[in-house]
Amino acid sequence: MTPDTAHTAAAADHRTRPRLTGPALRLTVLIGEQDTWHHRPLYSEIVHRAHTAGLAGASVFRGIEGFGASSIVHTSRLLSLSEELPVAVVVVDTEERVRAFLPELAELVPDGLVTLDACEVVAPAAPAGTHEEGKRTS
Repeated sequence: MTPDTAHTAAAADHRTRPRLTGPALRLTVLIGEQDTWHHRPLYSEIVHRAHTAGLAGASVFRGIEGFGASSIVHTSRLLSLSEELPVAVVVVDTEERVRAFLPELAELVPDGLVTLDACEVVAPAAPAGTHEEGKRTS
């Protein structure tokens, strides 16, 4: 399977898979903004692998200040410009699917902090006057 075929297959799986609701597991990976995997940003590699694995969703959040194992505080404030700001990659799916992804993540993140939290995914209630696809009815 080529990367393009894998991407298409994952996209097709996502369209046919029902929207995630109910009990879930949130995976959070805390790494540095400059961390890389084979000359590619590590956060991007994690997101793309989660997508290829068919997980329900992943997002990357850039921190404005933080410290990790080095105990050096990195900040985005002008007086101490840092290129090593903290980044959080958050993935949410069923416990089974997230735990199946952990071995692949272990290969990518030898030094970051990885946490798992039980959570619940809720479907937002549709506003009055809309139907299930979110389009307003007349």
